[in-house]
Amino acid sequence: MWLFNTVLILHFLSFLTFAATLAARFPQKERRLYRHTLFLGIAILATGLGMVAITYPAVQYNKIVPKLLLFVAISILCGIYNKKVVPAGVYYTMIGLLVLASVIGVARF
Repeated sequence: MWLFNTVLILHFLSFLTFAATLAARFPQKERRLYRHTLFLGIAILATGLGMVAITYPAVQYNKIVPKLLLFVAISILCGIYNKKVVPAGVYYTMIGLLVLASVIGVARF
């Protein structure tokens, strides 16, 4: 169980750091994403898949599949706009996807 908890803490810290990175870019007129945001997106995906692998037989697919798709979309957007100015619509879409993924993560269904 300690392995799952360790991966869960890494997942949460990656998610929190990514959210803080997006929040720090909010007041700037030209929002740019740098390489570490892409690595944070990949870390979120990797730790999420690690948690699924650890708890494989008892997996909640109704939570995992939507979150996986959301984080893949976020990682793709980070890859596309790496070191470029992010348009406002894309920036708000990324924040919306991030909030939706967090709601799905803490929801009980």
